[in-house]
Amino acid sequence: MSKKLTAYFSASGKTAKVASALAQAAGTDLYEIKPAIPYTKADLNWLNKKSRSSVEMKDKTSRPELADTDANIAEYDTIFLGFPIWWYIAPTIINTFLEAYDFSGKKVVLFATSGGSGFGKSVESLQPSAPNAEIIEGEILNRRTTQEKLQEFAERF
Repeated sequence: MSKKLTAYFSASGKTAKVASALAQAAGTDLYEIKPAIPYTKADLNWLNKKSRSSVEMKDKTSRPELADTDANIAEYDTIFLGFPIWWYIAPTIINTFLEAYDFSGKKVVLFATSGGSGFGKSVESLQPSAPNAEIIEGEILNRRTTQEKLQEFAERF
């Protein structure tokens, strides 16, 4: 039986709630991807072209620093990787996370929270950061997603 992890980045708390519910439904360990410098409300203002998130997302080479790199990725076969959708892709801190560890031979199943958009080019933008991993577009999951749906999602992988 493979060992699974639910890892997530949450800037506002919405993805954290979904990740916690998924970890519980799937029986996985839970790991929070934390930025070295937490995002403020002003940082997340996508209407402001000079906000931190806007600047990071314009620069595809942006790699926000992680607060830690103590996730023991080596002990897992499948990683459910969650994040909010920003500008139709994953926030660049997800690239930072993938580049901080060796995901060779791992199955990375994406899940995201979104106010309305889909995954866009998330898989395409993340694959170079973990070239030897199988990155799979999972589902958009939001706080209204039922435990039953979360279990069904997890069981597919």
